[in-house]
Amino acid sequence: MEPTPARERHDTLPEGLAEAIRDTAEEIAALLRGRTDTSVPVPGSEWTLGEVAAHLAQANELMAEVAAGHERSYGDGTPQSLAAANERALAGFEERGADPLAAMIVAQAAAFLGAAEHRAPDEPVETPLGSMDLAALGSYLLTHMLGHGYDLARALGRPHMLDRSRVELSMPFMLTVMPRVVSAACAGLTARFDIRLRGGSRFGVIVTDGAVTVERGPVSRPDCTILIEPVTFLLIALGRCDPWGAIARGRVLTWGRKPWLAPRFPTLFTAP
Repeated sequence: MEPTPARERHDTLPEGLAEAIRDTAEEIAALLRGRTDTSVPVPGSEWTLGEVAAHLAQANELMAEVAAGHERSYGDGTPQSLAAANERALAGFEERGADPLAAMIVAQAAAFLGAAEHRAPDEPVETPLGSMDLAALGSYLLTHMLGHGYDLARALGRPHMLDRSRVELSMPFMLTVMPRVVSAACAGLTARFDIRLRGGSRFGVIVTDGAVTVERGPVSRPDCTILIEPVTFLLIALGRCDPWGAIARGRVLTWGRKPWLAPRFPTLFTAP
């Protein structure tokens, strides 16, 4: 009896990221397989189950092509232009069948991993949200699947696939993109935030009259420190969770010279 082959290593990506991408795609596909009605509405979205699945299939393909070095024009990098590009792409893509879309989501995640094997981890690639290295692109792909996978799970009344380890793997993308998705709520604000994911990452966000910089580590002299449960952090960052509700449930603790800034923090960014 031959031993079961080990999963291939992807040394170009941070440890655990390739496995998380593969597993998340498979778990999303498992939610979809066998569904005969994809017109089910998705809570908090204008899209149906089939439209979310179609968007995921298209997005995974786009990420795979970007990782392979192909140029793909997709908006101008702003969240508003990405939303418009998503709608145009969906309008030109007719597939809404659950099983075909499940297969595409898994296949394109695998295509991304195959392309990533041939690139250096710090090699810059051009993405819909600007230039980033391959590790951040892989984190982008995972984060995107987690957000929409959460939507699908909610629509179907099934457990979602977000957990502490996958949130940690989303952080390279989150920290890269924050300065690129600043909202109008930053205008005129100057403040220093120390963000701590309970049991995990810690980073600083410095807002100086509307301009945002991110420090990948503790920030000195913070005005507001936010300690937050990791999954809650990602859901708030992706616009899937109400900050006030999370505070009320004890998933967010704040302190510092200006703790009242904590509920304002999520409004400083527009979820991509």
